[in-house]
Amino acid sequence: MKKAFVFPGQGAQFVGMGKELYENSPRAKELFEKANEILGFRITDLMFEGTDEDLKQTKVTQPAIFIHSVILADSLTEKPDMAAGHSLGEFSALTATGALSFEDGLRLVHARATAMQKACEANPSTMAAILGLEDETVENILKEIDDIVVPANYNSPGQLVISGTKKGIEIACQKLTEAGAKRALPLNVGGAFHSPLMEPARKELEEAINNTEFHKPICPIYQNVDAMPYSEPEKIKANLVAQLTSSVRWTQIMINMINDGATSFLEIGPGKVLQGLLKKVDRNLDTNGIQ
Repeated sequence: MKKAFVFPGQGAQFVGMGKELYENSPRAKELFEKANEILGFRITDLMFEGTDEDLKQTKVTQPAIFIHSVILADSLTEKPDMAAGHSLGEFSALTATGALSFEDGLRLVHARATAMQKACEANPSTMAAILGLEDETVENILKEIDDIVVPANYNSPGQLVISGTKKGIEIACQKLTEAGAKRALPLNVGGAFHSPLMEPARKELEEAINNTEFHKPICPIYQNVDAMPYSEPEKIKANLVAQLTSSVRWTQIMINMINDGATSFLEIGPGKVLQGLLKKVDRNLDTNGIQ
């Protein structure tokens, strides 16, 4: 019996996240205050009492989810046999398993969020969720479109998020609907994450990652770029750099973890999105969450 820890990405945030933890655990409070110090502003005020709008800003959302997830993981006594994180959640997974210190993990997430926000502002772009089509059908239709539009998140069988220019996404939604998609839903996001349009952010993040010390994690980390397990720090770093402009292969990560013996999954962080995606792979899976 193997236990997998999974960590959510952007979009799982909610006002009040982490507040109970802060109030009830001296250790958690210390880490939250350390986060405020590192970031140079009181992110806890926005997390506990801010507005939905405050929390939607990429530069706030990403550190907030990371801080909440990692502090939750720190409060657990059990250890995972394997771990993975969805997009931003990969940083939480690496920190929770000892590959990064809390301070370094947070600095990298802050650098990532700032770089992504800049890339979004420089190049207005967006994403859309496509429901009810085979991955291959979506991939083939996207190849026919001249504008930049690519598969960004393979979330579960029949759910694929695409990313690209606003015009590219508009054309793709129309073509995919005509091809039989149940829904082609434009998302309210800041830009085209996990696409070539994030290249300026990738370059910026690469420098920060290369200047950060990584350690061997306590268990294999299944990384977004190819859904394979890694423990070697140099490989982990290279995959983390590539992640910003590559697809998140979450469907394949879930399948690979199950094939490698995972019998229970614990979602650590805000929301229940990943538990829902796991159930789409196998309804009978043992899934739980703490938030």
